[in-house]
Amino acid sequence: MDEILDSGEDFSELIKIRRDKLEDLKASGQNPYAETKFDVNATSSEIKERFCSLEAQKGEGEEIKYDVRIAGRIMSRRIMGKASFIDISDGGGRIQSYVRRDDVGEERYSEFKKWDIGDIVGIDGFVFRTKMGEISVHARSIKLLSKSLRPLPEKFHGLTNTDLRYRQRYVDLIMNPDVKETFVKRSKIIKAMREFLDAKGFLEVDTPVLHTLEIGAAARPFVTHHNTLDIDMYLRIETELYLKRLIVGGFDKVYEVGRIFRNEGMDTKHNPEFTTIEMYQAYTDFRGMMDLAEEMYSEVTKKVCGGYTVQYQGETINMAPGWERLTMMEAVKKYSGVDFSQIPDDETARSCAAEHHVEVGKTATKGDILAAFFDEYVEDKLIQPTFIYDYPVEISPLAKRKADDPMFTERFEFFICAREMGNAFSELNDPIDQRARFERQVAAKRAEGGNNAQVDEDFITALEYGMPPTGGLGVGVDRFVMLLTDSPSIRDVLLFPTMKPLDK
Repeated sequence: MDEILDSGEDFSELIKIRRDKLEDLKASGQNPYAETKFDVNATSSEIKERFCSLEAQKGEGEEIKYDVRIAGRIMSRRIMGKASFIDISDGGGRIQSYVRRDDVGEERYSEFKKWDIGDIVGIDGFVFRTKMGEISVHARSIKLLSKSLRPLPEKFHGLTNTDLRYRQRYVDLIMNPDVKETFVKRSKIIKAMREFLDAKGFLEVDTPVLHTLEIGAAARPFVTHHNTLDIDMYLRIETELYLKRLIVGGFDKVYEVGRIFRNEGMDTKHNPEFTTIEMYQAYTDFRGMMDLAEEMYSEVTKKVCGGYTVQYQGETINMAPGWERLTMMEAVKKYSGVDFSQIPDDETARSCAAEHHVEVGKTATKGDILAAFFDEYVEDKLIQPTFIYDYPVEISPLAKRKADDPMFTERFEFFICAREMGNAFSELNDPIDQRARFERQVAAKRAEGGNNAQVDEDFITALEYGMPPTGGLGVGVDRFVMLLTDSPSIRDVLLFPTMKPLDK
């Protein structure tokens, strides 16, 4: 029978038993934490792949000779008199090992039978296929490399408590192979995005995480204090302004994979720290960045998932190029029936909002109300990849105005599964216009209690030296990973999401 944790047993007693075993080992001169290395030459997945290849190549009556050294965690065991089976989990998956007294020695076999599920072992042996057809490792010797003092969750149910899974991700990874695969895929996605941008001639850079001033952007920052300088500092809420300084300095294509920090709410789409990729390209505009975003997301999906079609929470999403493109006014008209091109002024727009029960402020402008209609009527309809462009200037403080309609900006966002996935502009490079927008933004933030908000004077200085026409794009890496791994919550794609302390 497999050894299974009985959930009815007293947990503290189980830990005491394991600690007693540890003390017995140490008393006999066998400290299980004394090992400094074990030379591994193959993982479980590599072993299975190579053994199948050797089987396919061997001649009739020929014996396969394949020696291996593997190490991993005992996940289950079937202890018998003279021979036993254990399942080992390592970086490549799981594999069975056959441990026989006559091979490892009577003394070691007696010790082995006292080891526990969760212990980490090293095995030297050869590969064979059992009568049941399972590729396994026949142990010549086995060594205890680390003692587990806490029992793993009961194997048939795994670690199912969602809150505990996030708090103890290490146990989650041990017990749930699908979780491990999610984070392997996350790394592949970020690697593929880097490779795409590198191939396009972009240069990856690093910019400061700690800022000396609180800029006027809408997001609320985390505040810390630098003791030597005796000043407050702010964790960055974006990488944008430093990257655009580099465009001024002569780098024509730059990007950063960056951790961002925002002192705001937490839900299935938001965590206080998250990952973005922001990229800026000189001598292009928002339409050039639109093409870049579509190509990058399509190609990365194909590379990582093997095709353009993915399943997300019951929806079939087609990521192939040819995404729908709508102006914000076109989208609002399509889904609400309201044509904002026929609304002449702010007062009429506020009356229209009241008629449609869309909540807006008493001083809301036509642009503010258009954005509110979009939030109310449109966003949750955008399941397939869709670009929305021509955003009101009121909600786009860093985007260049449209030459033929200065009430709107050359800005787009793109949506998949009713979630905003990225944001892009034809970047504002007029320092006078930029200063005026920063000042309005700072005033608005101070009115909300952000008394430390300031205009970034150094950024204005950079623009005064001259920034070429530039397109910029920022994308949320975590939401893209959620999409490609069919994960409903951002916490499912962050190895260690922010959690409320247990004593709060």
